Amino acid sequence: MDTGLLVLRLVAGLLIAGHGVQKVSFRLGGNGLAGGTEEFRHDGFRGGRLTALAAGGSQIGAGLFLAAGLLTPMAAMAAMGVMTVAGTVKWHNGLWVQNDGYEYPMVLVIASAVLALTGPGRWSADHVIGLTPWPLWVCLAAIVIGPASGLLTRAVLRRPPAPGRRTPHVQAAD
Repeated sequence: MDTGLLVLRLVAGLLIAGHGVQKVSFRLGGNGLAGGTEEFRHDGFRGGRLTALAAGGSQIGAGLFLAAGLLTPMAAMAAMGVMTVAGTVKWHNGLWVQNDGYEYPMVLVIASAVLALTGPGRWSADHVIGLTPWPLWVCLAAIVIGPASGLLTRAVLRRPPAPGRRTPHVQAAD
């Protein structure tokens, strides 16, 4: 079981961190901070550069903490939050990723929730420093607060379309 949790943590965490790197740099196929800023504007967010930095930083931090198994419920909560926002961007395209749907963000939200519930396993920073097992109420709170914070973020940062103008559909990286 510990080996499976390690693999899940590493894959999900590093993919989430990679998404963040793409938002703020030219690494991993990213378009730099200017490209990340423009992506958020096209996806209907206000805040521009600050929004891209916050999202990218949150994804990098949450992903690396999740991969390390450090403060796992909180890392999972942050990962679920940012990936819920990504899912809201793709919601109108339906489920499947071949139609630019929300399938991929949903898988990362679920993987993060599973890690919050199961704990990070023996081969984790949490285990090494004696933070496991986490109380169930902490894990459940993380699973509720993470997606809820993502939905709240989307609502607060949503830029309404100009009067009489529809928002064009733009495919986004996440």
